[in-house]
Amino acid sequence: MVEYQFDSGICSEAGRKEENQDSLGIRFPQGNELTYKGIVIAIADGVSGCCDGKAASEFCINSLSSDYYTTSDSWSVKKSVEQVLLATNRWLFAQGSEQQSTLKSMASTLSAIIIKSNTAHLIHIGDSRIYRLRGNQLEQLTQDHSWCNSRQNYLLRAMGIDLNLQLDYKTVVVESGDTFLLTSDGVHEYVDLQELTEDIINSKDLDSVAKTIVNQAYHNQSPDNMSCLITRFNSLPDPSPDEIFQKLTDLPFPPSLKAGMKLDEISILRTIHNSNRCQINLALLPEPNEQVVIKTPSVNYEDDPAFLELFRHEEWVGNRIQSPHVMKILKPANHQRNFLYHIAEFIDGQTLQQWIHDNPQPGRQKVRDIAEQIARGLQAFHRMQMLHQDIKPDNIMINQTGTVKLIDFGSVKIAGIEEISTPIQRIELLGTRYYSAPEYFLGYQGSPRSDQFSLAVVVYEMLSGHLPYGEKYGEKTFSRCKYNSIRNYLPDIPIWMDKSLQKALNFDPERRYSELSEFIYDLSHPNPAFLQQDKQPLLERNPLAFWKGLAIISLIANLALFIWFQNLGS
Repeated sequence: MVEYQFDSGICSEAGRKEENQDSLGIRFPQGNELTYKGIVIAIADGVSGCCDGKAASEFCINSLSSDYYTTSDSWSVKKSVEQVLLATNRWLFAQGSEQQSTLKSMASTLSAIIIKSNTAHLIHIGDSRIYRLRGNQLEQLTQDHSWCNSRQNYLLRAMGIDLNLQLDYKTVVVESGDTFLLTSDGVHEYVDLQELTEDIINSKDLDSVAKTIVNQAYHNQSPDNMSCLITRFNSLPDPSPDEIFQKLTDLPFPPSLKAGMKLDEISILRTIHNSNRCQINLALLPEPNEQVVIKTPSVNYEDDPAFLELFRHEEWVGNRIQSPHVMKILKPANHQRNFLYHIAEFIDGQTLQQWIHDNPQPGRQKVRDIAEQIARGLQAFHRMQMLHQDIKPDNIMINQTGTVKLIDFGSVKIAGIEEISTPIQRIELLGTRYYSAPEYFLGYQGSPRSDQFSLAVVVYEMLSGHLPYGEKYGEKTFSRCKYNSIRNYLPDIPIWMDKSLQKALNFDPERRYSELSEFIYDLSHPNPAFLQQDKQPLLERNPLAFWKGLAIISLIANLALFIWFQNLGS
């Protein structure tokens, strides 16, 4: 398999200044860090006249090239970078504010590229620059955050200047042969880089090219520090389907399991579930002596790389989610796995579907308690930038102590994984029809509000035993689907509770709750906005009902008049 192959060149000089306040860095990790986080290439220019521009630029580079790799593998590049740089910016701002001088800020520009798979993620603030040279075409990929007049250049945005951090972020596709140039303003304001493209293209020694660029800036009377970082990608990872399939099948499929059999010294007790996709068995681990669940893939899919990737991702997800309301994936110590399977905790209890069947008239507080636990499980996914995408009563377990746990990670979408290109066509399993948000049917991407919609359907069903949009939901156009008030089944439910369900079940994701916690709160506490709605005149709340009612009253009045005139005539 072709891996990353690139050349780089760096040159940074103080120039006509006493101190070089520029900082540069490249981090090229290995293994999972390279796969899930990528390569960091960055330049920072400490702002002149600040408390300590050199320390500021170094801190920006060090934070990005170290702290970024400590963020979750499931996070997107954008979220990871934002979390790291928000903390970096707060620290710089605080350090600058503590200085006992008129120069209050400790600031730096920052321009960085993170190469993940075959995509370049550009992060930028200030007036350093990122260029891309493709073929003979040099293109500036960033815009300066500065304003200049005839006398001076004023920096409008930088790290450490303001607590309100405004980063530019965008992505560009990387192709073999692409060359990226990162420069400080002491270089690009005094050198015509377009004139040097031939030197960059033809040279095998990029260090010497970077040195030439810096020397030319100095020769052209640059008064500032001068820094140039050049990276040329000669090849990018391009795994073939055969190579991916070989990696996915490094462990063989286990045989069909039955009670009394052993799999890697694990005793099979009984079958819990069997389908054409997988088999789930209750089993006994020898050490420690505890019951677990083993999930094995069906041999029907042993030559299907998309299914295999999805099966492996289920375990990947389970290993990273830590919540009492999410089923645990186990990694028993001293256990050698010789076949492809997952080991999960055994949840001694019942599915929520069975609970609904056993409790046709549940107490509202019990329903709220279950809903809150489901929401906590979902929040654990959302914090990791994952979407469950298949919330339904069959995928929710309640154990003997009443703890609710989410199971089945087969449809989970992982932001960080989605950024990694693959020749395999990924399977999109978007849940069950009655519980899936309408945006999935319409071909749009899901969001945490999509999981919120599914949870609201489950809550509606727990309370009423019915579905909010009926049995035909998802069959044809959504324009004919209307929310069916839960008060039609349970007239004693307060209108504010009905309105909270209606809001979470809105077909427009933007009109649902912004946070799951808001929905859970409104299920237990009267929302004044909903109460105000209830006090509005019927004409404003429901014009159709108003005019229908008026027509009926008019008909009755006319009928009464007719009868009265008839009696007069007789």
